[in-house]
Amino acid sequence: MGAVEALEKLAPVVLAFGCGVLLARRGAVPAAASQVFADYAFLFAVPCFLFGSIYRSDLGALFDWRAFTGYAAAALAAAALTGTLVRTFGVRDPRGIALRVMAAVQVNTAYFAVPVFIMLFGDAAPIFPVLLFQVCVLSLIILSVMELGSAERTGSRARRLGGAVYASLVTPVVLACNAGILLNLLPLHLPGVVLDSFDFVGASASPVALFALGLHLGGTGLDVRGTTREELGLIAFKCLAFPLLTYAVCHHLFGVDGVRLDQLVLIAAMPAPQNLFIFAQRYRVGADMAAALVVKSSVAALLLLPLWTQFLSRTP
Repeated sequence: MGAVEALEKLAPVVLAFGCGVLLARRGAVPAAASQVFADYAFLFAVPCFLFGSIYRSDLGALFDWRAFTGYAAAALAAAALTGTLVRTFGVRDPRGIALRVMAAVQVNTAYFAVPVFIMLFGDAAPIFPVLLFQVCVLSLIILSVMELGSAERTGSRARRLGGAVYASLVTPVVLACNAGILLNLLPLHLPGVVLDSFDFVGASASPVALFALGLHLGGTGLDVRGTTREELGLIAFKCLAFPLLTYAVCHHLFGVDGVRLDQLVLIAAMPAPQNLFIFAQRYRVGADMAAALVVKSSVAALLLLPLWTQFLSRTP
């Protein structure tokens, strides 16, 4: 995909995101409404889209073991490297280290990757294996560290950990993906009217999610001058180093190439997840930094997308 074609495909992304920023800045739509739009996208529209996409997908091609294993290896290597670096630079609290690892390695799938993939590839199903890996492996590790390192929460550590893991596994996005896989494997054919209904709602996922993100940014603003060196380092690692590491590991060690390699690199180039701020608030660790990283990495990822598409078009 050339730079011009990529920019053309990203035009709707910029329109939805930019209008959200503009309307919030002018006060035409309250910035606080971003939560309502985001909830609609996360709890309803994105699950509908993913369910329909996965139900129709070729699961054998979707779960390419080389691609999945390569991405997992790159993510775990990036997590270990990030943890080592932040500890070297003075962070000693295990929860603080876990939060920074999450910012550097986990990606914003539902609110950012899904709409971008719809625009670039017309399909967001390739995101699903990464989503499962994040929920079942990365988030589980982060939650374990957060729960076991928190002395303020009530109940036994085992119960707190179990509750946190259960809550992450029963989110609408994960349930929709698992339902899509189950019905895909069963000899059961859903009526066309049912699939059309999911498609109708799912079609709104991309613009609504991006509009919500724009509203949030327009309301909170972007204090570039107040960006710390640590924030710059984490954003650079998330939006530049991690995608390059993913490319090197997946291509050179696992032999992944073509469109699948492009998709894995672009997934890695997505910004830090909004759950980063939710986790930070819940466990009372680095909430201000987490909020800044979510917003600033989103802007950086959006600006870098055309460069990544151009880079991938020139690599074998």
